[in-house]
Amino acid sequence: MIVLAIDPGSVTAGYALLQKDGRKINYIASGILKFKSEDEFLHRIKDIFDQTSALVDKFEPDEIALESLIFVKSPQALIKLAQSRGTMLAALTQKYHEKIFEYSPNLVKQTVTGHGHADKEGVQKVLGQLLGLKDFKTHDESDAVAIALCHLLNHNITRIDIPKKKKTSSKKMGNGLAGALAHKIKENV
Repeated sequence: MIVLAIDPGSVTAGYALLQKDGRKINYIASGILKFKSEDEFLHRIKDIFDQTSALVDKFEPDEIALESLIFVKSPQALIKLAQSRGTMLAALTQKYHEKIFEYSPNLVKQTVTGHGHADKEGVQKVLGQLLGLKDFKTHDESDAVAIALCHLLNHNITRIDIPKKKKTSSKKMGNGLAGALAHKIKENV
């Protein structure tokens, strides 16, 4: 199985391809996508979509793994990151509708280093030890390699079927916490 991992960004995004063959994990490629930073952000959207589409067309992975959104101090940066990630997802879902997975930054770090709050240098050091990789162009690239490794190591764990939400009567209980816990309230009465 070949996984393409992407560390989303609005100016640059890291990507990595790893292959799992039995119990062995092989490095295929990694790098960064650079988007036209001189353009206004909204003008970059097409470039983000096109480069993401070209990436999957070039490598034809079996599955896709992305890092979930992270907390950032600037609301504007978070909005741009979310829009960039959404654009990438739009490009990816055309061919990989049910083959896209996401991982929190802490889970990626925990899986790769054993510590969920490891710094980027610690992640790079472990990737060097495990995969023999040392010269990353940016942290985006090493993060993408870590996301791919996390996916391959957690692959069978992450396939979770979420049951469809039961409809509860919202007339008496409302749509808030009471509505969500209506079934528990009725059981205890």
